[in-house]
Amino acid sequence: MTITDPISDMLTRLRNAIAVKHTVVKLPYSKLKLAVLEILSKEGVISEVNKVGRGVAKSLEVTLKYDDNGMPLIHELERISKPSNRVYLKANEIYSPKNRYGFYVISTSKGLMTSKDARKNHLGGEVLLSIW
Repeated sequence: MTITDPISDMLTRLRNAIAVKHTVVKLPYSKLKLAVLEILSKEGVISEVNKVGRGVAKSLEVTLKYDDNGMPLIHELERISKPSNRVYLKANEIYSPKNRYGFYVISTSKGLMTSKDARKNHLGGEVLLSIW
């Protein structure tokens, strides 16, 4: 089975794990997925991400974060820019989704960053996904 959009696959696996209240999710490894997950970890919506294995068997283990009531810190994950429909924003067009409760992950010329960091650095780019 070939996956045409690995980011969408990753988001679906995370949504499914959150729906059944799993604490750890195992994902196929890629540098892009690792960079996105490190941003999520830095923003505090997941606990940690670890590389496991070597070579072809390399994967990512993501530890999800829940509050004291058992509710996930990730409420919604949405893929914005897709292989069939790329979405780009200029620096002055970037805003926070969901009335400032969420953020975008944006691929800029300086690497992946959140919408807040991209706006602060006056950088535009491809909007990969939104989280709130």
